Amino acid sequence: MKLTVITIVFNDRINLEKTINSVLSQTNQNIEYIIIDGASTDGTVDVIKKYNNKISFWQSEPDKGLYDAMNKGLEKATGDYLCFLNSGDLFYDDTTVEKIFNSSDKKVDVFYGETVIIDNSGKIKGSRRLAAPDELNWKSFKNGMLVSHQAFIPSKELTSKYDLKYKYSSDFDWCIRILKKAESICNVNQNIIRYLDGGLTKKRLIKSLRERFRIMVKNYGFFTTIWIHIRNGVKFSFFVLKKRWF
Repeated sequence: MKLTVITIVFNDRINLEKTINSVLSQTNQNIEYIIIDGASTDGTVDVIKKYNNKISFWQSEPDKGLYDAMNKGLEKATGDYLCFLNSGDLFYDDTTVEKIFNSSDKKVDVFYGETVIIDNSGKIKGSRRLAAPDELNWKSFKNGMLVSHQAFIPSKELTSKYDLKYKYSSDFDWCIRILKKAESICNVNQNIIRYLDGGLTKKRLIKSLRERFRIMVKNYGFFTTIWIHIRNGVKFSFFVLKKRWF
């Protein structure tokens, strides 16, 4: 099985090199690596060129935002499975891809696992507020994005383009659409991603939450969504008070 790893980057040369090395150091090297850069001007392209012979495809051009860039990556992907590992994000260790594909001997539509949060120095801050459930289906996301986008590894044949009407939470919508089509979903039962704290969604939290509300209403209904938001709002408040971060 071949995994396509897609990295989206813009003006982030330092973190990008960490991500590239995380991909290239995998013990399972049946990886197609694609980098989509949004016309960076800080030396990011020089970093990409440094690894040119080890990257399957890359391009640097203006885009219409994060999800437009992701769609460009999707168009080039030829692997059996997809993983979006954006600049600054890392596989948990060098054996991660190998462990993902060894976690089941049956046909799998979606692999998923846990994510830990890291700071700019690479130090682990803790686990995500929302833990991956033992079993996952499209209704699981009523309770939020229980699996991070990076730790969600779908079969390429189930994917479609990100909906660009959502600027901050299109990944939430994308995962639900895939899960609705998935028949076999495998929990890898281990950490598979180190996620760099402070992504686009977190920086635009209010706008992101508004989009997620619309996505949830579309999939789960208005009154169910209202009740879930009240319940989860209380849980979120306790988490922030306890951890002092989110």
